[in-house]
Amino acid sequence: MVEYKNHILILNGPNLNLLGKREPNKYGYLSLDKIINNLIKKAKNNNLKLSHFQSNSEHLLIDYLISFTKKVNYIIFNPAAFTHTSIALRDTLLAIDIPFIEIHITNIFSRESFRKKSYFSDISRGIISGLGIDGYFLALDFIIKKL
Repeated sequence: MVEYKNHILILNGPNLNLLGKREPNKYGYLSLDKIINNLIKKAKNNNLKLSHFQSNSEHLLIDYLISFTKKVNYIIFNPAAFTHTSIALRDTLLAIDIPFIEIHITNIFSRESFRKKSYFSDISRGIISGLGIDGYFLALDFIIKKL
């Protein structure tokens, strides 16, 4: 069994399970499973353990985050629509005190006005917005350098 020094969690919010099907002109043609599998390979090549969870339900995301307290070194978080609505997820991230990168496939600042406010940006270590699925890989690259 491989012993990993560091553990990364990728957390995805609502509708990201529809990647590859939902508005592919905005969100791309790859499924979330394919993206995660590629990220797992990259993580393993860098001696990192990578876990992933996606939910359309806010309370399940919160419960999952709490269950990972003190078990992960970093989080890559795409809150999706919860970006603009979830004070509860924000409070959880503050409580568990694990550094995270906020990512968005589309540029939230060039979309509808209600999408320009994020409840996470000011508490994240950084934001990647509008670079498509490459944002996940850029976040992982950053974390690899930091760890």
